[in-house]
Amino acid sequence: MKRLLAAIALASAGSAFAQMTPVGVWQSIDDKTHEAKSQIRIAESNGALNGRIEKLLRKDAKQDAVCDECTDDRKGKPLVGLEIIRGAKKAEGREVWEDGKILDPENGKTYALRLTPIDGGKKLEVRGSVFGIGRTQTWVRVQ
Repeated sequence: MKRLLAAIALASAGSAFAQMTPVGVWQSIDDKTHEAKSQIRIAESNGALNGRIEKLLRKDAKQDAVCDECTDDRKGKPLVGLEIIRGAKKAEGREVWEDGKILDPENGKTYALRLTPIDGGKKLEVRGSVFGIGRTQTWVRVQ
């Protein structure tokens, strides 16, 4: 019985620890309306995080919309499936991922990125900035 309880405790601790990462599916929230904006899947590949829009959640969103404002290789690509996070890496000794870029498909601009899991990994602070000036959004974990 003690071994079973220890195994359950260890499994629970492992899943709680696994949540303190940006890897997963997140719901972004519009800064102005505070409504759900999109669903983004963040995945790890070769030690870096990348994130793609999986679903547009606004009531009036056109699921076949493309990134007209993008100026790089993403110009004209569909928003659903668009990679908006590139290259974030875990900072040594901290639960923060930095040195990546995030794209705002509404204006086509890219920003320096910092990702910080908060609230036990249930939320993610997403900070985009240029020369230290920027804004922070809080995304909510879906998965």
